[in-house]
Amino acid sequence: MRLSSSAFLLLVLTPAVSFTQQKSDALSVSVVAFEWKSERRSFTGSAETAVAVPQMIPENRNFQRAARAQQTPGAQDPNDQTIDGRSSAIEKNVQESRKRKAEPVNGFAYTVKIRNDGSTLVEVVFVEFRFVEKARPSNVVRRQFVCVANITPGEKKELRVFSTAGPSDVISTDSLSDRNAKLFTEIAFVNRTEDSKGVIVQRSDWKFAEVRNGLLSATSTPWGMESCRPI
Repeated sequence: MRLSSSAFLLLVLTPAVSFTQQKSDALSVSVVAFEWKSERRSFTGSAETAVAVPQMIPENRNFQRAARAQQTPGAQDPNDQTIDGRSSAIEKNVQESRKRKAEPVNGFAYTVKIRNDGSTLVEVVFVEFRFVEKARPSNVVRRQFVCVANITPGEKKELRVFSTAGPSDVISTDSLSDRNAKLFTEIAFVNRTEDSKGVIVQRSDWKFAEVRNGLLSATSTPWGMESCRPI
């Protein structure tokens, strides 16, 4: 999904100028389900190779082409010796060298299903997963994401994001004493919404300034088919 929301792009540049901002806990969207799990993903680049149209050499005429089809496998293709053929081979090698080769990445998939209870299209949502270690409640970890949602009134939509950051960077030895015990108290909620009318509503205890740098980083490169990115 491309990051095409004009409101969101303007927000990144001038967050306090062009919008009606409201600080309120009365958000028009609600989280109806959420989950997270470990996941291993492979990221590979892609390259499109430009193929030159073969020159009209004698060997490409009907009779010669039919004769060449009867040749012994492995025989050299006359097209490879033309200027176009050699250029195509060079271009193919260049494109192959530019392919991004990456090892599989271990991370976590975060999924949240959101319902729009309001009367306007919700274009952007800021989602948070919060983890509190049961054995050590002072260990609170927040994982935040920005999503281009485009949820119509009354619609439910599932949003998913992959991140290398898990529920906690560190964990106490007390939590590891019982392997079958649940390690965290978990909750997911929406911190902020932006609708199609330019109205921004956010939780009263949430501060945009805390995620501004992360948001700028998340939107610094073009988006592909993903709907969410970590911030």
